[in-house]
Amino acid sequence: MRTNSFQIRHIGPQEKEQASMLKTCGVSSINELIDKTIPSDIRLKGALQLPKAMSEQEYMAHILELEQMNKEYKTYIGLGYYPTIMPGVIQRNILENPGWYTSYTPYQAEISQGRLEALLNYQTMISDLTAMELTNASLLDEGTAAAEAMIMLYNARSRKKKKAGIATFFVSDEVLPQTIAVLETRSEPLGIKLVIDNHESIHFTDEFFGAIIQYPAKYGQVYDYKEFVNKAQVQDVKIVVAADLMSLALLTPPGEWGADVVVGTTQRFGIPMSYGGPAAAYFSTTDKYKRQIPGRIIGITEDVDGNRALRMALQTREQHIKREKATSNICTAQVLLAVMAGMYAVYHGPKGIQFIASEIHQLTITLDKELKKMGVSQENKSFFDTLLIKVNNSKKVKKEAEKQEVNFWYIDATTLSISLNEIANLSAINQILKILAKTEGKDFKEIEKLNDKSILSHELTRTSEFMTHEVFNQYHSETEMMRYIKKLENRDLSLNHSMISLGSCTMKLNSATSMIPLSWHSWGDVHPFAPIKQAGGYKVALEGLENALNEITGFAATSLQPNSGAQGEYAGLLVIRAYQKSIGQGARDIVLIPASAHGTNPASAVMAGCKVVVINTTESGNIDVDDLREKAETHAEQLSAIMITYPSTHGVFESAVKEITQIIHEKGGLVYMDGANMNAQVGLTNPAIIGADVCHLNLHKTFAIPHGGGGPGVGPICCTADLAPFLPGNPIVKTGGDKAIKAISASPWGSALVTIISYAYIKMLGAEGLTKSTEVAILNANYLKTKLSEHYPILYSGENGFVGHEMIVDFRDYKDKGVEVIDVAKRLIDYGYHSPTVAFPVHGTLMIEPTESENKAELDRFITAMANIKKEIDANTVEDENSILKNAPHTQGMLTVEEWPYDYSRQQAAFPLDYIKENKFWPFIRRTNEAYGDRHLVCSCNPVEEYL
Repeated sequence: MRTNSFQIRHIGPQEKEQASMLKTCGVSSINELIDKTIPSDIRLKGALQLPKAMSEQEYMAHILELEQMNKEYKTYIGLGYYPTIMPGVIQRNILENPGWYTSYTPYQAEISQGRLEALLNYQTMISDLTAMELTNASLLDEGTAAAEAMIMLYNARSRKKKKAGIATFFVSDEVLPQTIAVLETRSEPLGIKLVIDNHESIHFTDEFFGAIIQYPAKYGQVYDYKEFVNKAQVQDVKIVVAADLMSLALLTPPGEWGADVVVGTTQRFGIPMSYGGPAAAYFSTTDKYKRQIPGRIIGITEDVDGNRALRMALQTREQHIKREKATSNICTAQVLLAVMAGMYAVYHGPKGIQFIASEIHQLTITLDKELKKMGVSQENKSFFDTLLIKVNNSKKVKKEAEKQEVNFWYIDATTLSISLNEIANLSAINQILKILAKTEGKDFKEIEKLNDKSILSHELTRTSEFMTHEVFNQYHSETEMMRYIKKLENRDLSLNHSMISLGSCTMKLNSATSMIPLSWHSWGDVHPFAPIKQAGGYKVALEGLENALNEITGFAATSLQPNSGAQGEYAGLLVIRAYQKSIGQGARDIVLIPASAHGTNPASAVMAGCKVVVINTTESGNIDVDDLREKAETHAEQLSAIMITYPSTHGVFESAVKEITQIIHEKGGLVYMDGANMNAQVGLTNPAIIGADVCHLNLHKTFAIPHGGGGPGVGPICCTADLAPFLPGNPIVKTGGDKAIKAISASPWGSALVTIISYAYIKMLGAEGLTKSTEVAILNANYLKTKLSEHYPILYSGENGFVGHEMIVDFRDYKDKGVEVIDVAKRLIDYGYHSPTVAFPVHGTLMIEPTESENKAELDRFITAMANIKKEIDANTVEDENSILKNAPHTQGMLTVEEWPYDYSRQQAAFPLDYIKENKFWPFIRRTNEAYGDRHLVCSCNPVEEYL
């Protein structure tokens, strides 16, 4: 065994196992399988042109070399990003723990109670600090959250305002520039007019539906916005406040002075700056908007025994149900980062958070006082952590500061701002004073103590309590915190327990080697707006990843900015539309979308200002080419694009794909390829060959970024040379093309830190390993299909009877046995497995994707479990509402009661197969009562007594 080969560590089945599996599939070689699976006219003619694969040891030496090219300056730039201190207990037990970072979005509540509780803590923390009633389980970044707030209020306008066509939204010119850029991007396709102006002079009329303000403002001034809010309310203008979460420990929260929505980032709660991300954005609002709030909400319900249970609430708002009628395309969150931020609050508690905020504020007051003593002008009258300073020459200050490895924010030739943070101390203040004394020709006198007197007025000072729930007031020793985190971890099923074969989700190995650098300070402590020369390691890694993705997709250019798959869809469509406008075809606004497409596709198209026309699928699950041709002809003048997934959402390589893309091109449209299933393409075919013009990739699927329980994700877009000039830009750092559309996300490179995971994945596999991974992903899926087809009908396959990297198992015929697909999903938990994807893309089915990382033994265990469940289905009757399937999953509590009222044994319930005894996973609750939870929506930690 070549122990220096990452390929053999990543790919589950070894050569001997592969040979056995190929025989089971009825083929003699992997080449024969691929030839019979992928149409010959779209196969790559040669190998990927990528550097030779590195061993894990070689990669670690390489990434260490790159890390040393990132400069750890003391950073006081602010603008929404701050140096922080991540508690070691959180770093070691969550960030570096596969029990937390390899779990999936908590659709299966019974095996997700740990992270659901952690997210409920997060929601409670946000609701308390903002003084709002309802908080979601996180969004992608502050800019996205602000845009989602604007769009929510636009969709929720009063009937009178809708009838009058009111579409004007006020944006304070003191909102963060990156947030304004995202607002501009998101408003234009929807016809929302932005008025960017001074909040103190704006005159509201009934032409406005909403407004956004920054608290504190971008350069640190803390305004009393009560009069502004009163003026807005007279005209029924709803208020969004973008608030610094740490400041709300000291400042009067927006919920107490009339905000309708409060948004921001939780990055200050122990999350590194990470060159811009990832970090969890927060979104809190009033109960009035509970049916419109974007993203996911964790709510409290009860299980079938009446015990308290948590689950994702109000799921009928999601895109796979509402499709083009969805008001948002948000399909993921930043769960891992939200969990970490929430745990930061649990660990420190309200007094600890107040202490940290007070320390930052006192440092800022001290700096302000000493600057004034020196004769240096400071403009902010009221502030939390940021000072606006007048100097003689900003360039001179910059030169001296950088010489001392310090970053300030330089606004113009004579103005700079300094934002203090959690890691700043008295020594830092003296260094800042020394720099400014030297450049301004002032005397420097070292200070020895902080000024502890607040400069905030009574109106601006928080008096209300926050985080009073016991969870924030009992885990303050590391021992107790460690045990609390472990207790929650034990309630969740992750990849470190068993295969998670979710179709269209690609739950593959997230290698330890690729994850290790995420904890290194020289990757985490780089500000996204720091000078490029200070991010040399990032520059090499990001450009290296972009070049590799260009080669893998066959395209000319890549943008890493979108930080989710749905955001990638949106970005790709905006790039198409920008290109079409540039050639005088701006009237093209029809997007054709197959009926089988993921729900975010139509939602993204509508957000991009397009109209959706649905294309039928045939009985075999493929795009109906005749229907496509007819609709392309009908809409030829307005045809902007088609959105296709390849292999299809049904897991099949459609042989007509080149005909499909040709039809669109002949009618003047472009082709957008959803990259959700790219794991079946890499090294064997590519989007360019099939005729796509732009695609997004899910780095958190194909390229091994962990799912984190529902985020972070990265959804870069790759495109042709014609579209490359329109790739998204950023208002502060040059990114994108020469004709760049405005920002898609707040940070120039989106969630930059986690992209180095994908960089590692490609570096360590190389061309051969990437291609082999794709081949084995297809082999594993076909092996499962062959074995499972002995027990269940498989819905779709290609012309030669093979599937791509996933398959759909049909359970609809078992309804006459009284069995629903959800019963099978829950019963799999008793066998130690997370259910595959339920009821998507076809109701009454499971979509199964094993990935290349699972070996034959694990696949065989799953097959045995499914075969045994088939026997249980056969034994079930419609009349039996108390069967082993209907009662699944079975908890430890059920099995340990004196009375056992069921017709089957305890062993059948919990240990139906021998392998389970070696590694039993116990679900923490029984099935949840979804309807109860939606009728009694509770989304924060209220005292347990209220639910008894």
